[in-house]
Amino acid sequence: MTGRPRDANRDVAILDAALLLLTEVGYDQLSMESIAGRAGVAKTTIYRRYPDKAALVAAAVDHRSGETPPEPGRGGLRSNLVTLVRWLARQIAEQEIGLLGALFAGMRSDPRLAAEMRRILRRDEAAMTDQPLRKAIERGEDLAPHAAGLFAEVAPAVIVHRIVVAGEPCDERFVEHLVDDILLPLLRKPGPKGKRS
Repeated sequence: MTGRPRDANRDVAILDAALLLLTEVGYDQLSMESIAGRAGVAKTTIYRRYPDKAALVAAAVDHRSGETPPEPGRGGLRSNLVTLVRWLARQIAEQEIGLLGALFAGMRSDPRLAAEMRRILRRDEAAMTDQPLRKAIERGEDLAPHAAGLFAEVAPAVIVHRIVVAGEPCDERFVEHLVDDILLPLLRKPGPKGKRS
């Protein structure tokens, strides 16, 4: 005999409460009790769904990042990278800086949260880069080894620096600069005598 089905509205309330409180008080001060109070549910309701705070926060972040990367178009590598970087910049710009800071701090203090977030990031990085880079190779592009990893290391970091540190928007001119001057030279395999193809 199965129990009562889970209430999807409660699930969403718990995940939303976790992110709101994470932004307000930070990861170290976040508690299952405070999340339960904000969500209007019993603490046991949360523990039936998530074994600990790290699992709950990771699930909340995963729930929030629902938009999938754009499909590669018919253009070449540059065209697809411009589309992808434009999408990535919008995704990062729409995140609350307080939430990102709380997550980074939590990842430093809690190895379990760090492991959960890295698992999500690796999955999202693969979803973001697999298709455009595979299509580029099929079209004859000679890409550097570990091109996907290079993109994942560099593109988000440059975008975060632009938005958070420089306080500038990721407009079309910046997107094209990132693709033309940084990503394409980095992702393409060096030609003869170290020159990028």
